[in-house]
Amino acid sequence: MFFSKVLAMSTIALLAPYYTGSHAQWVDGLARLSAHRVRLFTLPGRFWKWRMHGGAISLAREFTASGFDADLILATDMVDLTTFLALTRGTTSGIPAAIYFHENQLTYPLPPHEKRDLHYGFINYTSMLAADWVFFNSAFHQEVFLNELSRLLKHFPDYNEVETVDQIRAKSSVLPLGLDLQRFTFYRPAARQEGPIRFVWNHRWEYDKKPGHAFDALYALQDANLPFEVSVLGKSFRQRPVEFLEAETRLAKNVVHFGYVESFEAYARHLWAADIQIGTAIQDFFGASTCEAITCDCLPILPNRLNYPAFIPDEHKDMCLYENRAGLIERLEWACKNTEKVRAISLAKHVARYDWQTMIHQYDRAFQSVVDGTISG
Repeated sequence: MFFSKVLAMSTIALLAPYYTGSHAQWVDGLARLSAHRVRLFTLPGRFWKWRMHGGAISLAREFTASGFDADLILATDMVDLTTFLALTRGTTSGIPAAIYFHENQLTYPLPPHEKRDLHYGFINYTSMLAADWVFFNSAFHQEVFLNELSRLLKHFPDYNEVETVDQIRAKSSVLPLGLDLQRFTFYRPAARQEGPIRFVWNHRWEYDKKPGHAFDALYALQDANLPFEVSVLGKSFRQRPVEFLEAETRLAKNVVHFGYVESFEAYARHLWAADIQIGTAIQDFFGASTCEAITCDCLPILPNRLNYPAFIPDEHKDMCLYENRAGLIERLEWACKNTEKVRAISLAKHVARYDWQTMIHQYDRAFQSVVDGTISG
């Protein structure tokens, strides 16, 4: 923490209207470890659409009532920053504002048969315009959003302000997600387990993670009479999706665990006991669950898209990244037949740079440079 201790200390008002899950973990990690003085202004993580509409009003009221003397306003992507700054202009007019994008509402893939409401993406856009600086959690996220924003604005009939995309690009940079990866090491087993290869699925049980594609590949391994075990973790935010009900039955003889685990210790032990993490997502602006699995020495088998290539060293990309269904099945079959080779590979050092103990120095420097007006892309 030496660098952070000698860094000029500033006061940061952190606005988080969707305070739950991974969003809350990021907020808490930043507030706990930063050398800056961070004051949290949060709302419960529910009713996300209402949070994007009304959250800024509630947070503006709380901020004004607090009398907090901030050097920097730091908002998360669920904040309508334009509304917040307008309602607090009496006290924030001279304070720089930054916004951090975990995700966005313009390129987030939609469930089947649902039409995109562009209003929420437009809140993201105007918040970026109002901010002095924009942080994205990955280079992939930065590019995919700005490219889509340009396409969106070009569709408007006049005064489409498409040049503002370049203005946003010029005041944006990548600040990778900070993760508490070191806590997984407390549950590292003395030795790798023996027996057949064990796969793990540790993603949200939602459409954008494409669980059916992972299960389809496992069914193919069953049909080929290949030995394997599987742990299905992750959280469901609705009634158990039908593909999970089918998988729990069809994979019954291979299943070690099926369902969400409440305790972190149980989650960490399941990851350490697995050999391969399967990924099939069509949306992952960063990929925290993949970093967690890699930290626990799971070799990831991932689609060659999104932010996933950033987690894989060049010498392992062909082994870990696939292009299509056949490529996924081919790699899983290879793992079943080469268990010892899989267990001899660890990519943990490649993602260790995302641990908060390392990332916090980058965060503190970045925020101070916004305060000082010296930040550059």
